[in-house]
Amino acid sequence: MSKAPAKPAANAEAAPAGKSKKKLIIMIAAGVLILAGVGGGAAIFLSKKNHPDKEHKAEPAKAPVFLPLEAFTVNLQSDTGDKYLQISMTLQVQDEEQVNLIKANMPQVRSRLLMLLSSKDAAELLSVEGKDKLVEDIVDQVKLPFTPKGEPQKVSGVFFTSFIVQ
Repeated sequence: MSKAPAKPAANAEAAPAGKSKKKLIIMIAAGVLILAGVGGGAAIFLSKKNHPDKEHKAEPAKAPVFLPLEAFTVNLQSDTGDKYLQISMTLQVQDEEQVNLIKANMPQVRSRLLMLLSSKDAAELLSVEGKDKLVEDIVDQVKLPFTPKGEPQKVSGVFFTSFIVQ
């Protein structure tokens, strides 16, 4: 009978150890869940803080403003006889204020462009590279200030609507 009291003592010791292990596992799991929640919240908070401009990018882009110019017809430089350029174009400008400024100074703009166009060689204008260079030259001429020490015009592009070399 001495064996019988020994077994209940072993069972009595095992029961409290099992309950404390369950409590320990539950506490560890709760701690992991809390840490995961805090970490996830911090990650969301920091990602919004690092990219505040994402919320402001929803603004619609400003529509481009175009200013069509009257057609130009000029004599071109050529070694093989008379060559002519008939060209129509549209300028892309920053805003309506620029449109009004350029319109108010249209005689200067047309004169600058006539001088530029008539200085070109017919052969160079036939290539894509020549047309690209002409676009750059036109933008440069239109951007020149209309008054000494004045602000340059804000022209961002030139689009040909007609381009004939004869």
